Amino acid sequence: MTTTSRMFCGASLAVLLCATSAMAQDRTFDVPAGPAANAIPIFARQAGLQIVAPAGRLKGISTPAVKGRQDARAALKALLAGANLEIASDNGSTIILREAGSAAGPQPDRAAEPAQAAGSTIEEASAVTEVVVTGSRVIRNGNNSPTPITVVPAEDIQRVQPTTIADGLNQLPVFSSPRNQYGNPNAGVGGGAGGNAAANQLNLRNLGSVRNLILLDGHRVPPTSVNGIVDVDMIPQMLLQRVDTVTGGVSAVYGSDAVTGVVNFVTDTKFNGLKLAAQAGVSKYGDDEQQSFGVAYGRKILDGRGHFEGSYEYRNDEGVLRRSDRPWFRQQSISGAGTTAAPYQLYSDVRLLNFPFGGKITNGVLANQYFAADGVLSPFVNGTAINGSSCCQVGGAGGYYDSSLKAPLRSHQAYARFDYDLTDEVHAYAAVSFNDKRNEQYLTPPLLSNVTMSSANAYLASAYQTQLANAGQSTFTFNRMFAQAPRLNPVAEERQTTVNIGLDGKLGDYSWGLNYTHGGARLKTTLNNNPNNQRLAAALDAVISPTTGQPVCYASLTNSAYANCAPLNVFGPTSASQAAMDYIMGSTHMVADTGLDAFSAEIGGAPFSTWAGPVNMALSAEWRRLEYQSSSDALPTDRANCAGLRYNCTSSTVLYQNTFAARSPVSDEVKEAAAEIDVPLLDGVVLAKSLNLNGAARFTSYASSGNYWTWKLGLDWHLSDDLRVRATRSRDIRAPTLDDLYAPASVNVLTNKDELTGLTPGLTAGTSPVPGLSAGNPDLKAEIGHTSTVGVVWQALPRLSFALDAYWIRISDAITNIQGFNPTIQKACYDSGGSSPYCALQVRPLGYTNTTAANLVTQWISTVINIAEIESNGVDFEANYGTELFGRSLSLRGLASYQPHIYYRTPALVTIDAAGSAFGTNGLQASPKLRLTGFLRYAITDTLTIDVMERWRSELKHSADPTQVWTDNNVDAFATTNVNLLFRPKDAFGDAEYFLNVQNLFNATPPATAFFGAATIPGQFGGFAIGDDPTGRYVTVGARMKF
Repeated sequence: MTTTSRMFCGASLAVLLCATSAMAQDRTFDVPAGPAANAIPIFARQAGLQIVAPAGRLKGISTPAVKGRQDARAALKALLAGANLEIASDNGSTIILREAGSAAGPQPDRAAEPAQAAGSTIEEASAVTEVVVTGSRVIRNGNNSPTPITVVPAEDIQRVQPTTIADGLNQLPVFSSPRNQYGNPNAGVGGGAGGNAAANQLNLRNLGSVRNLILLDGHRVPPTSVNGIVDVDMIPQMLLQRVDTVTGGVSAVYGSDAVTGVVNFVTDTKFNGLKLAAQAGVSKYGDDEQQSFGVAYGRKILDGRGHFEGSYEYRNDEGVLRRSDRPWFRQQSISGAGTTAAPYQLYSDVRLLNFPFGGKITNGVLANQYFAADGVLSPFVNGTAINGSSCCQVGGAGGYYDSSLKAPLRSHQAYARFDYDLTDEVHAYAAVSFNDKRNEQYLTPPLLSNVTMSSANAYLASAYQTQLANAGQSTFTFNRMFAQAPRLNPVAEERQTTVNIGLDGKLGDYSWGLNYTHGGARLKTTLNNNPNNQRLAAALDAVISPTTGQPVCYASLTNSAYANCAPLNVFGPTSASQAAMDYIMGSTHMVADTGLDAFSAEIGGAPFSTWAGPVNMALSAEWRRLEYQSSSDALPTDRANCAGLRYNCTSSTVLYQNTFAARSPVSDEVKEAAAEIDVPLLDGVVLAKSLNLNGAARFTSYASSGNYWTWKLGLDWHLSDDLRVRATRSRDIRAPTLDDLYAPASVNVLTNKDELTGLTPGLTAGTSPVPGLSAGNPDLKAEIGHTSTVGVVWQALPRLSFALDAYWIRISDAITNIQGFNPTIQKACYDSGGSSPYCALQVRPLGYTNTTAANLVTQWISTVINIAEIESNGVDFEANYGTELFGRSLSLRGLASYQPHIYYRTPALVTIDAAGSAFGTNGLQASPKLRLTGFLRYAITDTLTIDVMERWRSELKHSADPTQVWTDNNVDAFATTNVNLLFRPKDAFGDAEYFLNVQNLFNATPPATAFFGAATIPGQFGGFAIGDDPTGRYVTVGARMKF
């Protein structure tokens, strides 16, 4: 741990330990004995607390009288004695109760009803109290939701994963293959938007983060990047009460993107007091140091009619800067051709054949010799050849990449909220949040590929110059990987500001709400150590100065623009000077601005009743405007100025090796109107304690992509207090993002074969390379999803319960990137005679049947189109058991997700079933068929609790492509164990808790795997399946305190 880290941790803990108590207050209680449904609301009012209780479990339970002046928490424990209820979480102002022993970890599918003032029962309260049940605007009790809902108290998440709430959610099996700091590094150039490859993205059902919707307090969170993704690291955590996850299509309720579900982060809007938290951690290997600190404060103001709360959080994560920092990483790479003659195989110690760290001459009299030492040539040392690979060998003198394993992170978050009761019936609120986050990654060092070098280069030994001259060579070609040079360093700086203001209230028996949300996000991507090709060409051409006798750049003798040129010595592993590196390396920038403005209104109530109870209805409307623009100082169209340069510069040479395209301002508008209804059909009859039908419909109009209807039908059937059946069917949409529609155009020179004429532009004599255009597609339409779910919840015994839900998802018109030069795509066009939509991805003068040379392709196009279909199905299972061991509470919970198929069907391409593969079609996401998470919680003493979490995933395949041949396509199963010790001392200052958390207790190493599409970049991509833990054993200590 660094000195700074120690100072930070010590100072933070000192703040916690030195603070004084402000929350441990005694109260006077007069709660009579009686039904729990009456007593708990009375107690809540007298204690000045909000208490959330499982309404369905209070019937038939009586509580004892609580009287006199005493501590509120002690009084609550006395009240709950014998009620089979326990405290799930307590943030100082809101206490969530649950059935005793029902949870050893995050709490799925537990309905919650806030306790009311005296005189109202829990059942009565459900009809009049504003309780947010994610997934519906009319259901006020989560126990009656036909859509599966996972309710996770923030406190439980922190126990199993103390880093971030998002990291904790990713422990649940319904979330798979997250994109976060462990994501495979890239320069962030996707769509020209400079996307943050280390953004923390939630991925429900492994169908992509763009297909699940992120909410904060029930309102859409503005995207943090142009691709529509929300980096959930921006969510304020100190005041977070719980996270609701809906695993089913709910576009009819919330609008576009809610195809696979919704994740709603719910804050504690009534927090009173002071909360502090600090922690620090380090890995077994002494790296990945993390420190975080947070403070939150809230209080009632303005004679109790107003309330203010705010929080600040700081987080620092040093990351893991090299993959080689882990003993299990050995430059794993997939090599071969995927054929029977040359099957794919996973190899270790894979190296690039022609790119040694000292440099290699690749033609002429000195060919196949390399600089093993500075300035001295030696015969190249070959490794073991790989059948079917022309780029790589196992071992030998070739170079390899060593990219970062985990992206460093530093963030500051601030949040403030004010609300005020304008009248007894009208409530106003305003919230603002700000997030400043920085991620960085490390990728490839500079690479020289077939550059032309002068035989009289000033740094080349005279003996070698003589050999070249005698052979009649004035130049030679040269390759090298610069191990001594700094690696390409993308730095993503995210800044988001979100403002949420609104009114809500009562109009008779109806509830209404108005809301305005404004979100602005700026993502600035800086590419440090980005080679400038023009300067590189000048620095490579080193000659002896006629005046000083020292090496100088040839261009500096003929062009004053190169007066500061520093010549580059490339002949040897450590030959390059720092001055030369500084001269050729630059920092380029891209800034992308995205914005969201949204107005919404809703009204709901029960206008009439059926024989079975009141019919709840809701009407809502929303208007949204999304905006995007970007600028860049390294455009793909920027060309090098070749004046005065002899080699390695042509009219097509781009100025920088890595570029960003710019985008002029674009926008999209959305108008929506929706209705939802919940109709009770049966109540209190045989085999139907209750039976409700829930329905919703929404009309959505996009200015860019058209009009759509979405709908949802749900059935909730309580056969008894202990057995419940639920089912849904929905039609949902995922609208194209602004990046899908308007990604800035970039052009590359391509030499792909034209399958129609049989010619290869640029390689066939008499032809020239053709431009390849990559851009967005403004003609896109929305994806259409159809989802069905059916499930059963069974309370087998008072402390034993089971839940089983099956689902089927089919997405048509899925937006997919298609490359016109792909030989299979070309063939589909020609076989159709020109009618296939793939024909729009190539330009030629004489149509799609003329095979003469006169009809040679003139342009290839790559873009996104609505052409694919995605289909998946699976089962989610949960079991809970609570008991006592040696007189102490023991609870067990098991969660499982089985997803046997994820089909990707694209016309003319082979169908891919990504389920069970380590890398998806884009090389990013792992898709285990079976994922298990188990929790154990045991109260060792009154003050010490242990939590154990076990995660396991089934074995994988390296690739899901059925046309490929592999020597061994299997990746072993993987499991990790986390342990948390929580100590809550009695009579401590405030409400204090101290914890020791060990993740990956047994230091399990992830099974080796790699993506076949990354065979030419060994060491940069893969090595493990995303979702497996590559860090190793990690220890975190910290403290949390409330006053």
